[in-house]
Amino acid sequence: MSNELPILIGSHVPMCGSKYFLGSVEISLNNGANTFMFYTGSPQSLARSPIEKCKIDEAVKLMEQSNIDINNVVCHAPYLINLGNDVSSYKFDFSKKLLASEVDRCHKFHVKKLVLHPGAHLGLGVDQAIKNIAYGINEVLKDVDYDIKICLETMAGKGTEVGSKLEEIKKIIDLIDKKDKIGVCIDTCHLNDAGYDLSDSNAFLKMFDDIVGLKYLEVVHLNDSLNTKGAHKDRHANIGLGKIGYKILREFAFNPILKNVPKILETPYFNGKSPYKLEIEMLVNNDFNSSNFLKL
Repeated sequence: MSNELPILIGSHVPMCGSKYFLGSVEISLNNGANTFMFYTGSPQSLARSPIEKCKIDEAVKLMEQSNIDINNVVCHAPYLINLGNDVSSYKFDFSKKLLASEVDRCHKFHVKKLVLHPGAHLGLGVDQAIKNIAYGINEVLKDVDYDIKICLETMAGKGTEVGSKLEEIKKIIDLIDKKDKIGVCIDTCHLNDAGYDLSDSNAFLKMFDDIVGLKYLEVVHLNDSLNTKGAHKDRHANIGLGKIGYKILREFAFNPILKNVPKILETPYFNGKSPYKLEIEMLVNNDFNSSNFLKL
C-alpha cells in the first residue's frame, strides 16, 4: 500500500484520456507512489477540459481509500505564463488571467499547491522582473480567500529566467501581500544547473533557511541532471544516471527536514517507457543499479 512508504514520493503523471484526474491517481498508485503532480490541462496550450468531466469526485474517493493525502498533491501551472515582463500589457494581462484561472481550477480539484515558474525578464532586468512577478501574483491572489499556495520554482538560469538564485526568490516573496499563499518548490536539477552544491543536503537546506526560510518550502522536484554544476541548461536525467548522482538525491529524499514535503520525480522516460515505478523502488529500497533501467 502507498501509505507504507517511509517518504512522500511520487512523480508527474498525465491527466488525459477518459479517466482524467481519476486516471492520474490510478497511475500514481500503480507506480507505488503516495503523492503526485499533474497539470489541469496541456502545459503548453490553453486547452482545458471542463471541470465536470474531470472525474474529480471519483479521484478524491480513490485517494481517500488509498491513503493519498490530497494536501500533498501538486499541480503545475502552464509554461505559457510569464509575469516577468510587462512591456506588452496584453501578454502580461494574459499571464495574470491564465494564472488566476489555474488557481481557480486547483481549488475545484481540491489541490492546494500550485508550482509556478517565476518568469523571464526578456531584457528588462532581474530587479524589474521581480517587481512584475510579485505584482502579478498579488493581483491574482487579492480576492482569493481559500487555501492555496503558489509555489515559486527555483530555475536553472537559462536565458533570462528569474529565480535561479535563492535571493531572487526571497525578493519576490518579500513583495507578496498574502504570504500565507506563497511557497517555494526546489528542483534539484535546476539547483545543480544554477550552480548550487547539493552534495550535503543539510548544508543546502541550512542555506535555504537562512536566505528564504524553510517555512516556505512546499515541494521538491527530485531530478538528476545531464549537466555539470553551473551549466545553466536545465536538462533532466533519470535518478542516478546524471551528474548529481543517486547517493545525493536519495539523501535529499530521506532528509528528515523534508519529511512532510512531497518529492516529485520529473525524470525523462527511458527508451520510451515510464521510469517512475522503478525509481521510487530504488529510492525506497536503497537499491540502485543502472542496469535496471534496461529492464523497463
